[in-house]
Amino acid sequence: MKRALLSVTDKSGIGAFAKELEDLGYEIISTGGTLKTICDYGVNAKSIEEVTEFPEMLDGRVKTLHPMIHGGLLYRRDLPEHVKTVEEYGIHPIDIVVVNLYAFEDSLKNKKPHAEMIENIDIGGPSMVRAAAKNYKDVLIVTDPSDYDRVVELLKNGLVDMKFREEMAMKAFSLTAYYDSMIARYFASYTGKQSNTFTIGLKEDSTLRYGENPHQRAMLYSDNFVDGLLSDYEQLHGKELSFNNLNDLNIAVELAQSFVKDGVTATVALKHATPCGVGMGESVYDSYNKAYQADPLSIFGGIVACTGTIDLDTAKLMNEIFLEIVCAPDFTEEALEELKKIIKSEKLDDRAKEFYLSNISSLDKEKQKAILDLAVKMNNAGFRNNIPAAYSEVTENIPQFARMSVFKEMKKIVRDIEGNLELADEFYEDDKELLDRFNDCFSESEAERFLKIYTKAVISKFYSFLEEGNPRSEDDDLNWALLETKADGSHSERIIEGFLEDDFNDDDYDWECEDEF
Repeated sequence: MKRALLSVTDKSGIGAFAKELEDLGYEIISTGGTLKTICDYGVNAKSIEEVTEFPEMLDGRVKTLHPMIHGGLLYRRDLPEHVKTVEEYGIHPIDIVVVNLYAFEDSLKNKKPHAEMIENIDIGGPSMVRAAAKNYKDVLIVTDPSDYDRVVELLKNGLVDMKFREEMAMKAFSLTAYYDSMIARYFASYTGKQSNTFTIGLKEDSTLRYGENPHQRAMLYSDNFVDGLLSDYEQLHGKELSFNNLNDLNIAVELAQSFVKDGVTATVALKHATPCGVGMGESVYDSYNKAYQADPLSIFGGIVACTGTIDLDTAKLMNEIFLEIVCAPDFTEEALEELKKIIKSEKLDDRAKEFYLSNISSLDKEKQKAILDLAVKMNNAGFRNNIPAAYSEVTENIPQFARMSVFKEMKKIVRDIEGNLELADEFYEDDKELLDRFNDCFSESEAERFLKIYTKAVISKFYSFLEEGNPRSEDDDLNWALLETKADGSHSERIIEGFLEDDFNDDDYDWECEDEF
């Protein structure tokens, strides 16, 4: 008979999982609280004492540390001498181990007393995890509740192959390594001493939208021994953050906190890792307005960090321009609802014109008009971050409108999954069967999401290719660039570049706007 051993601290989904294993013909053995949970779920489970013929002892410190358990985990099914040994001692094989560990991490976060910390150091759990993971060819180790459904599906279809077993073993050893690193660092902190080896365990907190560039992957990791990390912040609204967002946010928050004084609120505005305004006042509204007035142009598309609670009046003032991120200790309910609004306007409002005109007063009237006309043109074409873009095009001769138009057209390709598939059918008739099989494997939403992700990646690599130019230029003296053209087809000699500074963000464009570029 196949056997599964279940012993978990995190009981999420364990009852349903145990029932699925029982229905698949596994005999279930379990311990303590886990045994009660799965029996209450209707699973016919055997206690660990029935297997070991030995009681749990020492306040639960000794439960599974027994040859009847570890022999069943560690013996190799392909070695006759191993098989002979376990048969001689009446040891039965254990085929699946489902274990997660004592909540040492929670105790650490909650700053529990030392004695309680010690009792939350798991011994039997890591021993079983390591034993099962070492013998992964014969024993399937499951340590993450999020894997339960996948395990059941693979078991039902006979698809638990060596590749999957190796993946589960990797996750198991990663868990024990992380767990032991927390304990080692705790003792280092408790004793004030450090050994000649240093361990650091980080846990993935979230997947970021992209890394330093759109084609790069990035993750945010948390560290239980460091306070005030960005992983401690709660995102209340908006798209996934990028590496650049977090880098800027970290700088803005630390800078704002450095200005904290009794009775004074500080606000920092920052863009591309460079502060563009710092304000201090008796209220959040006052401090933000001062930060804004420091550089009303550069703050567009920037990040704002405040040390006080954002109220409705401040939120309304913030919403008169585009801000990438607003960070604060708290928001009133009304302020949060205001900041969640996506403002779509077909023309620039009076206040925006006023801000814009005040910041270009040193320019001649011809350039002022050129900037205003271009900003309105961009706005009508659906480009939201139009004021700084128009300013840089007129004053720095950067073809921002052309660049934004290319980017929007590329985004339309990403969005047009149906059209892309129709084109694929037209070009690749021989592969229609393959496309049909692909569609059969996924739901429509899953297939669409996958194809969007893949198309994004292809276009991002294309952008990188454009930015880098001809990799053989040193050999054949040839390079290329994407040039802006005029209405008559002649080129303006302005190179369109800077794609890697952008993102495939729906909020940057008004997709209901179909104006000609």
